[in-house]
Amino acid sequence: MSLNHVRPWRNIYRRKSRQIMVGSVPVGGDAPISVQTMTNTVTTDVSGTIAQVLAAADAGADIVRVSVPDQDSAKALKEITRESPVPIVADIHFHYRRGIEAAESGAACLRINPGNIGSPERVKEVIQAARDHGCSMRIGVNAGSLEKHLLEKYGEPCPDAMVESGMDHIKILQDHDFHEFKISVKASDVFMSAAAYQQLADMTDAPIHLGITEAGGLMSGTVKSAIGLGQLLWMGIGDTMRVSLSADPVEEVKMGFEILKSLGLRHRGVNIISCPSCARQGFDVIKTVETLESRLEHIKTPMSLSIIGCVVNGPGEALMTDVGFTGGGNGAGMVYLAGKASHKMTNAEMIEHIVEQVEERAAILDAEQSEEVAPDAAE
Repeated sequence: MSLNHVRPWRNIYRRKSRQIMVGSVPVGGDAPISVQTMTNTVTTDVSGTIAQVLAAADAGADIVRVSVPDQDSAKALKEITRESPVPIVADIHFHYRRGIEAAESGAACLRINPGNIGSPERVKEVIQAARDHGCSMRIGVNAGSLEKHLLEKYGEPCPDAMVESGMDHIKILQDHDFHEFKISVKASDVFMSAAAYQQLADMTDAPIHLGITEAGGLMSGTVKSAIGLGQLLWMGIGDTMRVSLSADPVEEVKMGFEILKSLGLRHRGVNIISCPSCARQGFDVIKTVETLESRLEHIKTPMSLSIIGCVVNGPGEALMTDVGFTGGGNGAGMVYLAGKASHKMTNAEMIEHIVEQVEERAAILDAEQSEEVAPDAAE
């Protein structure tokens, strides 16, 4: 068994929501919190878009969203959905016909913005298309595109206006006996988003899609998203999420998993626990961690690795990780396996040795997982 598990004192209460399906991916209920991203290619560049979808899926994306701004994009979606290994969400703005066409082209989910999709009659037509083609829907409320009457009522975008917009459109779907939907209330302001999501969580049992929209570049956007999404996830709010960055979609996926890993909510790949380094370090911790992050990217098995420069905290951290290395003296350190001191290794050979140990440990954990699943499959 991996030591990288959620301990009882770290359990986070999760808001109870009903479960829907986005293609083959369950969202809500007791399903794992899914990680999403969105392509930034021109959708009519079918090969380029498919390449981005495949890269995101390889990085762990459960769901990928694709923009459908025109009829040609809706037609291109047919080939994209056929080639995608993960469910595709069609991002619809301004024209209800695109939603209908996207459903016909195989989208697993239609994301509509209630502020700009059109009249209730047009929304009704999109609902019927979703029903006819087995699509779920996401009501996507954004602070930057609220309905005119709500802006007049509240004077400016605010949590109350966002939640009122969302609840109004939930009512439209429910009045048409359509319940396969999730909802988001996004803003670029962390406080506005968090307040809106907290209010929304008390008013509906629909699955909630989390996001801080237009968060920024890779570093600033990740920090902003980690603060906003992290506090909501800690409160048990959120069933699926996207870290919205001005960056490669693969980076969004990676950062999404990093946020979930930091809260012990979901694990994928190697979680490296490392010290910031100081004068006591027995080897170059920063360079070592940078190298190991790159060398271990291919590992998908959830596991933990501690890289600590000296014996102040090293042995203690190593007791709680699958593989560990603690710096010592005379150009060598101690290797820990499954939380126990195992053997010494020179600093010069340490990186190659750790990669080997992590790969071996991952193989063992994979085999254990297969043995646990096999009896269930036989039944």
